[in-house]
Amino acid sequence: MIKRLTSYLMITILLFTGVPLQAYAGVIGTDQAIAAGQHAQRIERLQEILSHEEIKQELVLRGVDPVYASERVAALTQEELASLAGQIDNLPAGGDAIAVLGVVFLVLLILEVVGVINIFK
Repeated sequence: MIKRLTSYLMITILLFTGVPLQAYAGVIGTDQAIAAGQHAQRIERLQEILSHEEIKQELVLRGVDPVYASERVAALTQEELASLAGQIDNLPAGGDAIAVLGVVFLVLLILEVVGVINIFK
């Protein structure tokens, strides 16, 4: 009985060992590779901005949980990130209070447009 069961098991294993497995692969273009790298860099940059204490305080003041805002930034699409990063790049350097508030406002505006929060009624 055990010999018969073992032989059936071995036959089954040998039959499935001979079945070729398929792998699907495609060529990734340079533009796709660059876009993926830029996407990760933009998310990292926005996460760094959101990690500043002034930004966290402003988010809490406006009723937005900083952890939730970070999660939402991580879920932004490439188009949303490109738009937000372009607006941040146009802000004046130096970290003045108006620039910080502008960045916070932009993040809140994107969260409002996407429907995550309902601050601006």
